[in-house]
Amino acid sequence: MTDTTDTNEQIKALKHEIAELSGLVLATGVLLTQLLQSNLKRELNPWNAATKMMADARSAIEAFNPETTGERDPAMKQRALDALTQYETQLRSVLPT
Repeated sequence: MTDTTDTNEQIKALKHEIAELSGLVLATGVLLTQLLQSNLKRELNPWNAATKMMADARSAIEAFNPETTGERDPAMKQRALDALTQYETQLRSVLPT
């Protein structure tokens, strides 16, 4: 029989770990977006540079095969593509028109 106190403690620890990881992901995403925005603003044609950067990133993500790396969750790849779309929107929102 499972000890419910032990199970509840494990669930609590996992929720805390998820919250910490989510915070790290958020900070990483914000910093990455700001860095990319700064770099793109320096380009002669920032819109073309952003298009190339996003296309290269999308190709790299689509070429990633989770089955060969031990990852079995196809949602990971889809989430990466969704995040790329989100970053693209944020990047382009500050580029000069």
